[in-house]
Amino acid sequence: MNSTVKEILEWIYCIIIALALAMIFRYFIGTPTIVKQISMYPTLVQDQRLWLNRWGRTTKTLPKRGEIITFEEPEKITYSSSEIDLNNPIAEYSKRGAFKWFINNFLEIGKKSYIKRVIALPGEHVQIKDGKVYINDTELEENYLQDGIVTDVTGTGFNDFIVPENSIFAMGDNRNHSTDCRSFGCIPLEKIESTVAIRIWPLDKWGKVE
Repeated sequence: MNSTVKEILEWIYCIIIALALAMIFRYFIGTPTIVKQISMYPTLVQDQRLWLNRWGRTTKTLPKRGEIITFEEPEKITYSSSEIDLNNPIAEYSKRGAFKWFINNFLEIGKKSYIKRVIALPGEHVQIKDGKVYINDTELEENYLQDGIVTDVTGTGFNDFIVPENSIFAMGDNRNHSTDCRSFGCIPLEKIESTVAIRIWPLDKWGKVE
């Protein structure tokens, strides 16, 4: 093997190692992302850049109430009245083989994720009524919402239930323009990808997101 071929192979080897390390870091530690929708307005605005912390997924730790998270899009987004089971309000996800899981979750090819705020935790009784959210019969203070925002369940949805074990209930801050757990149910821990750590762009908005 001549020196030129050997050098090319060494470079290819280094590139492969670097890509593998980058993917491992992105999956287990953290990654940047861009806000693409308006469902978290005014807290998050389209085209803002965020840094996502994925250590919670690695350690299998549930996020706290009020934290902004990302999670994998459920298989089923809307339900008819006959399909909703308020006794088991869990979002529906299909099972994947190892290869499809790797492509979808590790390489993130063709994957769609949602970004929402954690509203309720396991064992809590959630009620959405009179335009407000109640947790265990107590109205939830939501200072992050714009004045005049009303929380409703449009059409068929999840509005009175207990959050199952190892799951969370999440909604967007822009309630009238957010497809969230009101439509498809609570998100199991294994489908939560990350929490929003900081906003990194624009620079005048840099810092912790609350």
